[in-house]
Amino acid sequence: MSSPRVFDRALLTLRRRRARTLGPATFLVDRVAADLGERLATVLREFPLALDLGTATEAVRRVLAGQASVGRIVSAAAADRAPDVVADEEALPFRAGSLDLVVSALALQFVNDLPGALVQIRRALKPDGLFLAALAGGETLSELRQAFARAETEVEGGVSPRVAPFVDVREMGALLQRAGFALPVTDVERITVRYASPAALMRDLRSMGATNMLVERRRTPLRRATLARMLEDYAARFADADGRIRASFEIVWLSGWAPHESQQQPLRPGTARMRLADALGTREIPSGEKP
Repeated sequence: MSSPRVFDRALLTLRRRRARTLGPATFLVDRVAADLGERLATVLREFPLALDLGTATEAVRRVLAGQASVGRIVSAAAADRAPDVVADEEALPFRAGSLDLVVSALALQFVNDLPGALVQIRRALKPDGLFLAALAGGETLSELRQAFARAETEVEGGVSPRVAPFVDVREMGALLQRAGFALPVTDVERITVRYASPAALMRDLRSMGATNMLVERRRTPLRRATLARMLEDYAARFADADGRIRASFEIVWLSGWAPHESQQQPLRPGTARMRLADALGTREIPSGEKP
């Protein structure tokens, strides 16, 4: 059974092309790429062949090029820029066990079949190969979502999908395990960006190629009254004392390894040499007994 289409992937390509024409806003992906480089620098491993998957700019490739542990770097993305391999994140063309490292910055949140993409990434990795990625989390642009919902409810009597349903970090560890990754780790970074106005935020989103690309988006133009009410509500509820408004970006970090016999393995049930209660210095309470 095919996964539901949430994102219009063809429209995503067009939006990214438009962003390059406008002059892209790259501060967020640049920061994520720098953080990715710091995380990778702590891994004491060599990665002869690395893949930058779907990142919309060259930021990650530049960071990887500065890593002594990384050898050849290949980029793969849709046809919106000039990657080494033209590929969709939902249909990877790499053979099994061919890559040592796969990284991605702010791209996988727009994949319709994320579980399927993770399975393909794991298969493409060599045993003990590393996957490291950052994607937008569920609290991203929560202020904009709330302001639009209130404005549309008041002006138009209903709400239309405008901000993408990004992933919940609580689900990602399970998805990594289901995809076959060993030693999965997830964590969250929250970034608050301040703007002169909500209109300035929306201009930046357009320059990121990150405006509404939902399949179920409303096809009619945004009404002026709705936009005006959204701008007013946003400024009233999410502005600081100096009048600048806040925009939240939640970055979910994922990492996992392709399984290998050298990795740490959990003990088999019943093979522990010490009781947990003894290790913690507490009294063990049998099941059914009240503490």
